[in-house]
Amino acid sequence: MGLMMGSRPPHKAGIGGSVGVPTRWVSFLCIASFCLGVLVINRLWTSPDSFHMHNDVISVGNHLSRDIHPLLPCEKKGAFQAGDILSQVSQTHDVIMTLDKTISSLEMQLAGARAAKAENEEKSGNEQSSDRPKVFFVMGITTAFSSRKRRDSIRENWMPQGTIVNILMALRTLISLLHVGLKQFKLQNHVEGYHELSSKTQIYFSSAAAKWDADFYIKVDDDVHVNLGMVGSLLARHRSKPRVYIGCMKSGPVLAQKGVKYHEPEYWKFGEEGNKYFRHATGQIYAISKDLATYISVNRHVLHRYANEDVSLGSWFIGLDVEHIDDRSLCCGTPPDCEWKAQAGNPCAASFDWSCSGMCKSAERMEEVHQRCGEGDGAVWHTSF
Repeated sequence: MGLMMGSRPPHKAGIGGSVGVPTRWVSFLCIASFCLGVLVINRLWTSPDSFHMHNDVISVGNHLSRDIHPLLPCEKKGAFQAGDILSQVSQTHDVIMTLDKTISSLEMQLAGARAAKAENEEKSGNEQSSDRPKVFFVMGITTAFSSRKRRDSIRENWMPQGTIVNILMALRTLISLLHVGLKQFKLQNHVEGYHELSSKTQIYFSSAAAKWDADFYIKVDDDVHVNLGMVGSLLARHRSKPRVYIGCMKSGPVLAQKGVKYHEPEYWKFGEEGNKYFRHATGQIYAISKDLATYISVNRHVLHRYANEDVSLGSWFIGLDVEHIDDRSLCCGTPPDCEWKAQAGNPCAASFDWSCSGMCKSAERMEEVHQRCGEGDGAVWHTSF
């Protein structure tokens, strides 16, 4: 059949019979699809973090819920109400107040127990003090088991004749011999020897302070001549002082070489080799006041003992408020030195030989020294303390 004039030819149907789309719309749809895809991809990348954060928030919330409502049954768990939180706070406050009252009660009971203990200790101390004889000074003569002749020479010369009761009544003083004679002290587990003198001295002061209430405690070697009247007069000048350490003060070298006399094994504690000791009283005779003897007694388990006894004693007072009194009348020489000093009006309280660290051959010479340098047998009974 022929075509009619003026009519357009018909379009061919596309795939599936759909109508065709202009090219510009196809381009627009492609660009829009791309943008939508980018947006979706970004959302998918960020969603895991958001998911985890959401889970963390839920987990913390559940944890807090369990802490605040530990005993609520599962069916009653839910959103918190303000009244529930206030109730829990009120209960916690009540518990704290109860604990506070309990602690206060215990503190009061503890304070009462401490006060009662202190009162009992004070009473016990007063009873002990009243039981101890009150004397002016106690003198301990250090000796060894093998030194009987030295002890006999002291008894026969400068120690006053008479019983111990008479001495206490007349002089308010006490002369005692360690190990022998009066047997006031028992040094348990004690080993004799030069390097054990520090231990012996410590035990003496502790035992003497526990047995007698004295103003002073004296230590003297058994090879020293003593004028008791002069010693008493010397001490009387210092009896108003609370902490005094009286003797012939010195500061000898620290001997590091092994095998020499007075070797100090702990020499390195005193600084460089060749240094000297701190000031301390020579070991032949010295006196300390009551407070210092008590200090030794109380702290005897922690006081360090050096090889030399006089150094040990001096070290125990380092750091304490102690007055060191250097009295040279306690370290006079034997005749003729003590005779010259007596004639010059400076009688000696104690005499010995520095070369022997005591009186040389004291058992044989004590009588001679006593006759030439002694204050006289009657002086000790007429001295006013």
